[in-house]
Amino acid sequence: MDPDSIDAVERVPHGGTTDFDVLDLSANINPRTPPGVSSVYAQALEDARRYPDDEFPDFRAAAASYVGCQAHNVVPTPGGLAAIRLVLECRLDPGDTVLVPAPSFGEYAREVRLQGATPTFYPHDGVAGIETKTLERASVVIVCRPNNPTGELPKKGALEALIDRCSRTDTMVLVDEAFLGFTGEPSLATDGYSHVVVARSLTKLFGLPGIRAGFAVAFGPFADRLERARRAWTLGTPAAAVGAHCMRDEAFVRATRTRTDAERTRLVDALEGVRRYSVFPSDSPFILLELPDGDAVDGLLECARAANVVFRDARTFRRLDAHVRIAVRDEGATNRTLEVLTHADE
Repeated sequence: MDPDSIDAVERVPHGGTTDFDVLDLSANINPRTPPGVSSVYAQALEDARRYPDDEFPDFRAAAASYVGCQAHNVVPTPGGLAAIRLVLECRLDPGDTVLVPAPSFGEYAREVRLQGATPTFYPHDGVAGIETKTLERASVVIVCRPNNPTGELPKKGALEALIDRCSRTDTMVLVDEAFLGFTGEPSLATDGYSHVVVARSLTKLFGLPGIRAGFAVAFGPFADRLERARRAWTLGTPAAAVGAHCMRDEAFVRATRTRTDAERTRLVDALEGVRRYSVFPSDSPFILLELPDGDAVDGLLECARAANVVFRDARTFRRLDAHVRIAVRDEGATNRTLEVLTHADE
């Protein structure tokens, strides 16, 4: 981290609320957790009376099986964002340029600036349009797969072509797969590209945002660099144990994907033809709505809050000025969402 850059960097707004009396659809979190989590946590809390094994062999093995790589390519981190920071710390020098999608996760630009580097923004759906001469000036290009808040997966062919161009320009591709587990698409971690690093989060899919667990997957010398640079005892014992338990529950993952797909389809179909809302195509556990203007956004958020429902004001994302993001959860949440949207449209 560049000490001279810290004072000029602001914190980034996020979804989520501490009010447990509302239906929080501002954060894209699975409403369910895998069975057995409580007992695994309880046992791990007892084990936390001593330092964890800094190698985290069980967590690495579970993560490797989960994404399809080798255990030695897994670098444990306390969440996906911690993986992103570790990668940028190990890659960037002050003055470097990083290509950042927009609109997308606001922390990317913040983390780049904290390293004294400069974010240069490209359209979130413009992976295919990033020219070689642009890549030659960039140390890293960040890809959000699927993109947050728009929800779509980059086209596989375009992404593969980008990775190929980056191999010739010595540009690292940092792929944030925080929501990929909801899609069934294979991780880029399976391909073993030496210039591609994958960041994964366990927060969203397993419904445990307070258990800070995630990891990076890297190959070759850069994997060794990340491993040397990561903090000792990166994960707490409960986070490592619960994370490994969750990643091994394939039935839970399949059930979550099925439910999310069904509820997202039901929500989108119900909004089709409602002129007030323009719905972005999504492969994710959320949808992005465009409204007529900012006043309409204010009205919708107020209507939702009166119904004890919280949506995400997506105007905090770069390039969005009349948008709301809504998490897709379960049947009850979809029903409540449609009630609010219908009432606000009257």
